[in-house]
Amino acid sequence: MFNFSSVVLQVPFDTTSLISVFWIGFIVITFFYQTRLQSYLALNDISRGLNKLKVMKDKSRKEAIEYLVSVGKAPNDPTQRVDQFLDYVTIMPVDIDPAGLVGKIDHVVTTNNDRVRAEVGALLSQNNPVTVSISENLLEVATSLNMIHKIVRHFYLLGKKTNSYFTLIQLQMLMPMIIQEADALLNAVDSFKMGQPVGDGIGPVVVSKLMAGKEKRVVAKDTVMSMTEYKGRKLYVLKADGPMAYVGQPGVAIRKVVEEMGVKPSAIVMIDAALKLEGEKTGEIAEGVGAAIGGIGVEKFQIEEVATKNSIPLYAILVKQSILEAITVMRKEIAEAADKVTQVLNRVIEEKTKEGDEVLVAGIGNTLGVAQ
Repeated sequence: MFNFSSVVLQVPFDTTSLISVFWIGFIVITFFYQTRLQSYLALNDISRGLNKLKVMKDKSRKEAIEYLVSVGKAPNDPTQRVDQFLDYVTIMPVDIDPAGLVGKIDHVVTTNNDRVRAEVGALLSQNNPVTVSISENLLEVATSLNMIHKIVRHFYLLGKKTNSYFTLIQLQMLMPMIIQEADALLNAVDSFKMGQPVGDGIGPVVVSKLMAGKEKRVVAKDTVMSMTEYKGRKLYVLKADGPMAYVGQPGVAIRKVVEEMGVKPSAIVMIDAALKLEGEKTGEIAEGVGAAIGGIGVEKFQIEEVATKNSIPLYAILVKQSILEAITVMRKEIAEAADKVTQVLNRVIEEKTKEGDEVLVAGIGNTLGVAQ
């Protein structure tokens, strides 16, 4: 009788062959489905970022409405008007013929600013200029975040609809920087609501010390000027009118001082914040030449035009900071840089001018919480 229990069944098992089959299958699948797989991963990554942007957008909108109601004492519910405001657009003039383009842009931007201020004022039951300016900035933040969310959503849905691998990958690579800037804008909301100076206001902070106790006069919209002296030089010092959250019109102001008031400055010194590079320390000071001012370029053009026409040297003093530090409550390192900037300013005046000269000093930046 055959004894089955004595039979040992041996099944051949080649581990090396099994691993080879696995890798061959993996390579084949990857070859045919790699793009689709990466698109799927990119969609998931972008979707998470898009959800974060939506939360930021909704929060900034809510904060703006609450401020209008609680601080601005809006007589009516401003929700519907705010929602309309979030989709407000400014159409830039045609640039086919560049002649006179800066003037056209200036006209459009000025019209936009006037309309926004008028509409914000109509929403409030008070005419407190600080409250109005803060409301404008809060709505601007909410509008910016709304636009960022809409643009990202557009390319996300377009890439998903067309299954465009390159569109999705490019958007995925940009998402960390987009989220970083959106987060900085959201953090600025609390800074504006508190009415405290922001990092971008370092220029006005320095200049306000020179204006303390001096007579002020309005030389342009939301821009004031004082006169003082330093070691035999006559200084014309200007900044945006504080403590409102405005940047003023330094280009118009400088042009009026030089061309209409007849001042012949031997130098124009501009003090402003500058975005630092990664690895640089907050509060570091850099010197240079040229018009130290941001924006869309209108103010920069006006200043350069006046300086060139009248052969006036332009000197710049910059305080380095990140985009987050520029629009949030001024940090200790930036505030402490004010005295150092004053020292640099004094040295520049002494080295580049002589006794009896006139010097124009401009503090550029958002002057929220910085009086004069």
